[in-house]
Amino acid sequence: MSISAVQVKELRELTGAGMMDCKAALGETNGDMEAAVDWLRKKGIAKADKKAGRTAAEGLIGVDAGDREAAVVEVNSETDFVARNDAFQDIVRNVAKAALAFGPKTEAVAAARYPGSDKSVSDTIKDAVGTIGENMSFRRSDKLSVAHGVVASYVHNSVADNLGKLGVLVALETTGDAKAAHAFARQVAMHVAASNPLALSETEVDPAAVEREKAIFSDQARASGKPENIIEKMVEGRLRKFYEEVVLLKQAFVMNPDLTVEKALKEAEKEIGAPAKIVKFVRFALGEGIEKEESDFAAEVAAAVKK
Repeated sequence: MSISAVQVKELRELTGAGMMDCKAALGETNGDMEAAVDWLRKKGIAKADKKAGRTAAEGLIGVDAGDREAAVVEVNSETDFVARNDAFQDIVRNVAKAALAFGPKTEAVAAARYPGSDKSVSDTIKDAVGTIGENMSFRRSDKLSVAHGVVASYVHNSVADNLGKLGVLVALETTGDAKAAHAFARQVAMHVAASNPLALSETEVDPAAVEREKAIFSDQARASGKPENIIEKMVEGRLRKFYEEVVLLKQAFVMNPDLTVEKALKEAEKEIGAPAKIVKFVRFALGEGIEKEESDFAAEVAAAVKK
């Protein structure tokens, strides 16, 4: 099978492995990108990528919040130039407002009435395409709420209030002091933005992902030539390390790496004045999982000249 330079480049970006290693991995796996990543990891050449998906679309993440609730949305555009347009930013703000009122389901928000208009969110965005002159789409939304406690938000790489390239919501249940609870929940939201956990707790990690890691760890351990009983213990240890890397409550807290998030929460309960529990988080990174066609600009120009 012929392996293209584009495939090699993509695998290199995903794993950080050398070009020849990437080419060999793709050759061994018949061009299967995920299998090639695993092949490199088994050889000890690449690290695990915690979450698949490349940021490859423009637009903005928007957040809106109310009492004990908050919503986050992603609205895409073709270029970053349009994302900096005031009209586009107003649209994202209003879509976030609609999500707060009608979320969490994206379909329900798309069909809901756009704030200050008789049209739906979906139809309003379609109309804006002609006005702004660029294709736009409302990709997704989510909403968190609690009966008692707070929902904090954090927007990274912000271009305006509550608008940016990455948005996080964290819901924390407690009957304690709301101000102290919100301050800690916002710190956790900042942590989630930086650490990108896969799940809140061990039980919420995708079983398929766990089995995949086990298989990779087992192959690596067997390559060392150790007996099966030792291999089993090695795999258990590696799996514990895996959970520490991808589970929010087990991760080292960005604000104080000496504590896990779970232990930091226990410390925060002293300020909050009551038991507290992180019940859910949402993290939207702009363009995550969307592939954008890459083009060779020089080749395009050369082709245009020949016409």
